[in-house]
Amino acid sequence: MASDKLRIHKRAKLVDGRLLMGFSGWMDGGNISTGTIKFLAEQLDAPKAAEIDPEGFYIYNFPGTMEITAMFRPHARIRDGIVRSCEMPSNTFFVNEDNNLILFAGKEPNLGWAEFTDCIFSLCRQFEVKTIYFIGSVAGLVPHTRQPRFTCSVSNEGLKETMSRYGVRMSNYEGPASIVTHLTAMAGQNGVSMVALVAEIPAYVQGHNPGCISAVAKLLSNILGLHLDLERLKNTGEEFERKLSEIIAEQPELATHIGKLEEDYDNDVFDTEMGDLKEWLQQQGIRVD
Repeated sequence: MASDKLRIHKRAKLVDGRLLMGFSGWMDGGNISTGTIKFLAEQLDAPKAAEIDPEGFYIYNFPGTMEITAMFRPHARIRDGIVRSCEMPSNTFFVNEDNNLILFAGKEPNLGWAEFTDCIFSLCRQFEVKTIYFIGSVAGLVPHTRQPRFTCSVSNEGLKETMSRYGVRMSNYEGPASIVTHLTAMAGQNGVSMVALVAEIPAYVQGHNPGCISAVAKLLSNILGLHLDLERLKNTGEEFERKLSEIIAEQPELATHIGKLEEDYDNDVFDTEMGDLKEWLQQQGIRVD
């Protein structure tokens, strides 16, 4: 039961509370999902409010190659023969009462989706959360010199007009589902609304992407009405973009492809084909979602 897995550490009374969620894993390219939650938790000085016990929600021992099994096993750190840490999955809620906001940083569960979502909705009831937001990302054909494109899925029709005011397009997708889609589908039955925001970020940029985190934080600050100091994050993102542009300038073939992407972006052309670029990226071992 949710009561066995959900552990409340700090009670808070929220007015029309909001829950903003981030998950590591499938939709965390560029560390957009987890990186944004971390930034906001630090900016808002939000203390831990609750957590979900990970036991029973994750697969640790998965057969296959080292590359595959490493995706499931806990991360360990050993120094001079001493085990310094063995990190199990964590699912933590942070609360900021001034903004009627709860932040969640977790790992998408492999098992027990029904019980996991029950924990989420139980917390919403206890903290009087009315709306859940998720922020994530997917790799796409977007140039690093432009802002990421945003799409979303929502739990009810009324939210579509609200999100369109922020330049967010509605998603059209068919394929494997995530825990976020499951949460969105179940939200109405549990008395809350839900918005799942997804940033489309450059597929050719691997690893932490501070530029896109900056763009996401700015959008969320507008949607949630947060007063944040984004200057340092913005400067970090601009410096990252500058260095990346220098590297790309040394690769004429990639620079040509990105020039075409920039042209399409500026003309609001959503070219999902770009066969040459997709083929080039695949040759580099980079997947475009």
